[in-house]
Amino acid sequence: MTAPAELLAVARAAASAGAEVLAGRTADALAASNKGAAGDWVTAFDVAAEDAVRGVITAARPGDTITGEEHGTTRPAEPSGYRWSIDPLDGTTNFIRNIVYYATSVAVAGPDGTWLAGVVHAPALGRIYHAVRGQGAWLEEGGRLARLEGPVPGRTGQILATGFSYDPAVRSQQAAAFAGLAEGFADVRRLGSAALDLCMVADGTHDAYGERGLNEHDFAAGALIAEEAGCWVRRPRLASPLDGGPSDQERLDAWTCAAGLELSGRFPL
Repeated sequence: MTAPAELLAVARAAASAGAEVLAGRTADALAASNKGAAGDWVTAFDVAAEDAVRGVITAARPGDTITGEEHGTTRPAEPSGYRWSIDPLDGTTNFIRNIVYYATSVAVAGPDGTWLAGVVHAPALGRIYHAVRGQGAWLEEGGRLARLEGPVPGRTGQILATGFSYDPAVRSQQAAAFAGLAEGFADVRRLGSAALDLCMVADGTHDAYGERGLNEHDFAAGALIAEEAGCWVRRPRLASPLDGGPSDQERLDAWTCAAGLELSGRFPL
């Protein structure tokens, strides 16, 4: 078995490599193109960041499997059993529009499928969130390291974070259910990065987050960080990328949620 500290060191280095690519953002180098749905974009930076992340992981751990948003799954000839799930640029639309909520997300699961370490590196915010299973969640910002403990219980003015599908039909369903979902919250935020929404539950900025339709690479690191901050977390039960991943309908039907423990019953099953 690999020591968790070793896995975290690789995850941090890999996420930093991706974030360094994103930090070089220039409008004339975006090369943005649409992946199908009207708002589902990919840029040259998504691809370059994933290449950078994969390069670090492969150099450090050549026997590990890697699943990434842009390049799919790569398996070595003799797999170690460890698998990395990477989103090189979570919040691509934000990145294109120069809205600061975007990040590189890197997580690793062990041979039994348990998520062991995760990092979400947000270069425009100057934040690095990270966690190791059983060792808490942490935020590095401005040269300071702080342990994360989730939302403040029972506070007034609670904020819900959520997101909406690119698909108009699904978005209409979400809009119809929105009033019930938001009931009891003082306000709602839609930041456009699932990884950061989960981390911002972990750091107590949001009181709760819930969204349908995420892929594994969207939530892998952020969900572990929220969990290690003491939050209630629900990951969707999706077909593994090693088995071809979920169908669109399976993915769109599934919720990813995180909240303080007092709000754990607020989301649909």
